Amino acid sequence: MNQLLSEYRDFLANNRRRSPQTVKAYVATAQRLTDFLTDHWGEQPTRKAFTAIKSGDIRSFLAMRRVEGLTNRSTARELSAIRGYLRFVLGEDADIPTLKGPRVPASVPRPVAPDDVIAIADDVASHAGDGWVSARDWAVLLLLYGCGLRVSEATGLMGDVLPLGETLRVTGKRNKTRIIPLLPQVREAIEAYLALCPHAAEKDKPLFRGAKGGALSPALIRRAVQGARKRLRIDDSATPHALRHSFATHLLAGGADLRSLQELLGHASLSSTQVYTAVDTAMLLDEYNNAHPRA
Repeated sequence: MNQLLSEYRDFLANNRRRSPQTVKAYVATAQRLTDFLTDHWGEQPTRKAFTAIKSGDIRSFLAMRRVEGLTNRSTARELSAIRGYLRFVLGEDADIPTLKGPRVPASVPRPVAPDDVIAIADDVASHAGDGWVSARDWAVLLLLYGCGLRVSEATGLMGDVLPLGETLRVTGKRNKTRIIPLLPQVREAIEAYLALCPHAAEKDKPLFRGAKGGALSPALIRRAVQGARKRLRIDDSATPHALRHSFATHLLAGGADLRSLQELLGHASLSSTQVYTAVDTAMLLDEYNNAHPRA
């Protein structure tokens, strides 16, 4: 069974090109299902034994997970991961038990107001300590908002992006590369960081360095933003990833079309980008309600 899980991990990482976080989550689900079935069936399931799995077995597993505190959204993700694992074990054309997942309301991204974005970035930079660390954090946060990068994409940039021009080449999920316009303000922030950084920029080294010269951890940026939110008393929804949402929402409000936005965000499907139309509509309704005399 350990061999099967190891093969599944390699399959997700190499064949499906899933992110390390997704691979970890999917393999964890497969391990939990295996442990449950071992207890449920009285023996550890083999690849052949999985052909006997029924809807009732999966339902029992999900019921156990719900008792452990899973929400509807998390249960839906767990069920999706189970289906993916069973397709890997049994084959794409196998007859996999069907089970309807819980109803999950569509979520709408919550953008951060432009003034709050600058306030957060400024607060993070002012509490960073050393001058070059302050410049680094300021540059990273401007990248998230000014270019719509995921925090892992920003911290994953390598020195081979130098010298900076009018565009930036970014490798995102599933090793998909996209070209993003680089605003002068963002480029200047990165160059200011590089001028102060004690670690020399090298093509095969991370662009953004940690205190000891290694790659900057995304968790450090998340913690820094969390601290800024508390100090500024800004809503908890203002996360580093929300800065990416803000980039998309504010571009859409400014007249950008969905296809262009899809390319800039690196979404595989247009449906992922369409959620921002709901955000833009909600903002428009807020403006109407605040301004119209009969609203």
